Amino acid sequence: MRLDGHLDQAVESLIGAIRESEAYGKYMLALAAVKEQPELKEKIDEFRRENYVMQNTGDMAFERIEQFEQAYSDFRENPLVSDFLAAELALCRQIQQINFNITEALNFE
Repeated sequence: MRLDGHLDQAVESLIGAIRESEAYGKYMLALAAVKEQPELKEKIDEFRRENYVMQNTGDMAFERIEQFEQAYSDFRENPLVSDFLAAELALCRQIQQINFNITEALNFE
């Protein structure tokens, strides 16, 4: 969906600012490092899928969370994995904060 010209320019400016941010830079470096090891990238994607399903299906029982954490504890100790997940989380939080600031400023309920 195209926005009016002024909004298109503002969105492009925001995208540029995000791309220049430290969080985005760290994410892109971590992503490139992980992509150099396709099997590791696949395992990270599996971890992310399982985590997403667990969080979005209400399967947050203590036993399930503990089982998930135990299954991936050694995996998450890999510096490439931990760096990637931390960088991804930081970028996601940055984008969430931007979204929050926009909706808050617009009194969007």
